[in-house]
Amino acid sequence: MALHVIVGKGPVGMTTAELLMARGHDVRVLSRTGGDSTGAIEHRRVDATDGGALAAAARGAAALNNAVNPPNHRWATDWPPVAAGLLTAAERSGAVLVVMGNLYGYGRPTGPMTPESPLAATDTKGRVRARMWTDALAAQEAGRIRVTEARAADFVGPQVTADHSHLVRQVPALRRGRRAWVVGDPDVQRGWSYLPDVAATLVTLATDERAHGRAWHVPSAIRSQRQALIDLGAALGAPGVRVSGIPWGVLRALGVAVPFLREVVDVRHQFDQEFVVDASATTATFGLTATPWDQVVAATAGAAVEQPAA
Repeated sequence: MALHVIVGKGPVGMTTAELLMARGHDVRVLSRTGGDSTGAIEHRRVDATDGGALAAAARGAAALNNAVNPPNHRWATDWPPVAAGLLTAAERSGAVLVVMGNLYGYGRPTGPMTPESPLAATDTKGRVRARMWTDALAAQEAGRIRVTEARAADFVGPQVTADHSHLVRQVPALRRGRRAWVVGDPDVQRGWSYLPDVAATLVTLATDERAHGRAWHVPSAIRSQRQALIDLGAALGAPGVRVSGIPWGVLRALGVAVPFLREVVDVRHQFDQEFVVDASATTATFGLTATPWDQVVAATAGAAVEQPAA
């Protein structure tokens, strides 16, 4: 088995680390704060903007996984130095760079998004992510690195916190029998990526040369926010879920004081129309499929039940 280095110890990084460990690989997790190492997962304190330090930590690794997640309102300032550091580390170490991506780069879609859809974003966050990918791809085409990217929809699952999921954020309201207020149109279809499926995709891309040089979508469930919340409410024992969309005017007003909401308004196109991911290429090439939705809901609800009501 091989050494895999993961940069970032959030839900994506640690779920991926645990899957790699379960498959017999050595895992090294890098973060600003470090952590307590175990026999299977080593933690080191490394600044992700320091390409030299990243390269040293990734020496001998088969793969270098980017699982960093800066706050949305800081992408324009935080992502470029991290992306540059990871490119330097991948080039110096020879490890394949595996990027945890998302759907922001596509901008407003005209149908289901595939990895071949144009990166046509006009908002700041979407342009940042698109530039990261085009820079990495150019580095591969120049023979400097090998790179691949997994792009996921909204995260869901027991490993995901309210800070990282529009769905999980509604659990307290569901448990209290209150109305769930969501961003955008609650009845348009959108994708939901189960975190274990995200990790499985990242591990597969890191270990299969067919993945190099292109992006792949994580197999994901397709449900409206209303459908997803009704299902989650039922699993929590809270039938009769009521769901309403927050008016955009209210979000704009709140965004003056709340950076997160201001960023949500900036990507309104992700919530006011269908935002659906097509992962058929991932399934056809690697045989990966989305975990059945009822299992996703049961696992997410089970984790919520174990937590005290907010």
